[in-house]
Amino acid sequence: MSLTFHWFLPTYGDSRDIVGGGHGVPVGRAGGSRPPTVAYLGQIARTAEQLGFVGALTPTGAWCEDAWLSTAMLTEVTERLKFLVAFRPGLLSPTLAAQMGATFQRLSGGRLLVNVVTGGEAHEQRAYGDFLDKNARYARTDEFLHVVRALWGGDTVDHVGEHVRVERARLARLPDPVPPVYFGGSSAAAGPVAARHSDVYLTWGEPPAQVAAKLDWIRGLATEAGRTVRFGIRLHVVARDTSEQAWAQARRLLDGIADADIQAAQEGLRRSESEGQRRMLDLHGGSRDGLEVAPNLWAGVGLVRGGAGTALVGSHTEVADRIAEYHALGIDEFVLSGQPHLEEAYWFGEGVLPVLRERGLWRHPAGPAATVSQPTGIPFATPPVPTGRG
Repeated sequence: MSLTFHWFLPTYGDSRDIVGGGHGVPVGRAGGSRPPTVAYLGQIARTAEQLGFVGALTPTGAWCEDAWLSTAMLTEVTERLKFLVAFRPGLLSPTLAAQMGATFQRLSGGRLLVNVVTGGEAHEQRAYGDFLDKNARYARTDEFLHVVRALWGGDTVDHVGEHVRVERARLARLPDPVPPVYFGGSSAAAGPVAARHSDVYLTWGEPPAQVAAKLDWIRGLATEAGRTVRFGIRLHVVARDTSEQAWAQARRLLDGIADADIQAAQEGLRRSESEGQRRMLDLHGGSRDGLEVAPNLWAGVGLVRGGAGTALVGSHTEVADRIAEYHALGIDEFVLSGQPHLEEAYWFGEGVLPVLRERGLWRHPAGPAATVSQPTGIPFATPPVPTGRG
């Protein structure tokens, strides 16, 4: 089975430095460096497509551009790339969400992947008019996805639940294919919902032993629900020709962060209700010391960034080794990013992916023709071939 790689679209702006944002952290100054225009995001999307990434994740929240609208525009400047669109149940009706997904599939040629984000920040949820507590939000997500999946399956749905109510809901046109559902969550309330509804369960980049325990937990819950779930992981990446070059870049990123910024970010992140965010914070404890929390796994990103806070750092071969290690645990999909997103896509795509291809772990989604090029002869660049005549 070929591993699947997705990239990331910074719909809040991009920079050569670590950009904070999400989970209670201000976004920083990224938009001033590289604003999230269709032109720039299109550059990233086309690069990812050419290099062999299957899809691209977009974030959701008040700190970034809307994921549905952004990706809908980017389908017009790409051909094959899929879009892992993050959205929050409860901020729109399940019938409308199912209709939007079906429309996206038809008009994009089947390029929608759905990333369900229940929401771990009460203050941000309230800004959108959602006043449920965390456990109630997961209960609502459970009902929401039940209705959406039934509608995508062609059912006429009557549902009266604690949080969701629809009557004679039905889609005039069904999505083909049905968009796969990606879902993450580390809390006790999240696990059963993921087991019942997700096609791909996503975890953030914790050390392998912790990831293994989490995957075993979800596998057990999925078995109880009579389902099989695939697994993915969300990581940043700093891959270079040598390990020394990669760690030098990681140090440069860290040196660009002021102590005051780290303190302010950590204060915001500690207010998060997200269990996954708490686990990210536990990896570094807010300190610049001891940030390599497992071989080639660096927790420096999480000092100022909410959400995924770890990066694979190393030579192309070392990063490939770590990917193979996670794959051995059951991870088949990798959602990656780097600062800045355009250049780091090339570092990974031209450095790590060929190593994985040689190991038989990856192939370009467009087929062999996308990775094989014919050498081009340049006139007058080489001496003429001797004819043998005196």
